[in-house]
Amino acid sequence: MFSGIVEGTAKVVEIIKDQENVHFTLEWALADQLKVDQSLSHNGVCLTVVAVDKEKNTYRVTAIKETLMKSNLGLLTPGSKVNLERSMPMNGRLDGHIVQGHVDQTAVCTRVDEADGSWYYTFEYQFDKEKARQGYMTVEKGSVTVNGVSLTVVNSQDNTFQVAIIPYTWEVTNFHTFKAGTVVNLEFDIIGKYLSKLMRYQ
Repeated sequence: MFSGIVEGTAKVVEIIKDQENVHFTLEWALADQLKVDQSLSHNGVCLTVVAVDKEKNTYRVTAIKETLMKSNLGLLTPGSKVNLERSMPMNGRLDGHIVQGHVDQTAVCTRVDEADGSWYYTFEYQFDKEKARQGYMTVEKGSVTVNGVSLTVVNSQDNTFQVAIIPYTWEVTNFHTFKAGTVVNLEFDIIGKYLSKLMRYQ
């Protein structure tokens, strides 16, 4: 489980396709603190560390076909920046919201607007009425995860929403690389999903 508070970004240094799987090698300043079998959020996608090279500050993870289909990981290239978060310790503070690392779908950034020191990002995603009934949607002032970052929704519409990004988040995450057309990963609020399903049995 994660909180959506990104610790930093890693750089993709190698991508190897292996049948329907893809092996990603990434360079990260904290790679020497990782261990094999550890869960790590990559742009909001929970992946397992399968190898660590402490001398090179690199580690390797593998994404399967299902993950590549539902996320933006298949669009990564060498040099891409990826948001990282290690799993939350059970005795830690939940500074963001409950994030599973199970990406629901992708969205496209349609606008980036500067707002006197911060930025408003607008995202559009494919709306499905049945999925919305199951909680796959945003609500005003609710929580959403964009590329693994826990954010508060503003201007929630059926298939679009906005988030406000402060300078710290802009610098520490890969939000500073976003522009119109950038594809991002979305994870909708798990509590909203449970409530939506419970309502169907009332």
